[in-house]
Amino acid sequence: MATTCVQIIPAEKGDASVLSQIALAAKAHWGYPARWLAEWREDLKISSEFIAQNPTFKAINFGGEILGFHALKKRAEVWWLEHLWVSPEQIGRGYGRALLQHAANLVRSQGAPCLTIESDPHAEGFYLRMGARRIGTVTRKIDGQTRALPLLVRDLFA
Repeated sequence: MATTCVQIIPAEKGDASVLSQIALAAKAHWGYPARWLAEWREDLKISSEFIAQNPTFKAINFGGEILGFHALKKRAEVWWLEHLWVSPEQIGRGYGRALLQHAANLVRSQGAPCLTIESDPHAEGFYLRMGARRIGTVTRKIDGQTRALPLLVRDLFA
């Protein structure tokens, strides 16, 4: 469980490199092949422009260390959890839960009924424990293979 020593605050443009490193390290935590990680590098790159254009928040400890982050993106009136990553050494301490709850509260405050999540298969259990439900799958190709990624939704006014 997370300690009370975490704050969730807006990410700044200058955080882009650190957030990108966290996303890549968290993805690598699941043991994916290096060639897959190389192919995903651009998708996991957080630019200063992305931060400026999308609600992006970081979880920090009182020393200012970034422990993880989330980013939201609105597509055709639907809010998506575009990113939620926690540094691998911080996984299991409740920071992911805090970040997801923050994202849900933010989207709820915008009047949205739900938050949509395209999940990594390894993260699906986390999202289900946090109240999301599977509504389908999204197929993605990598390295000549087709992967079925869980498509989830977390209802915000249930």
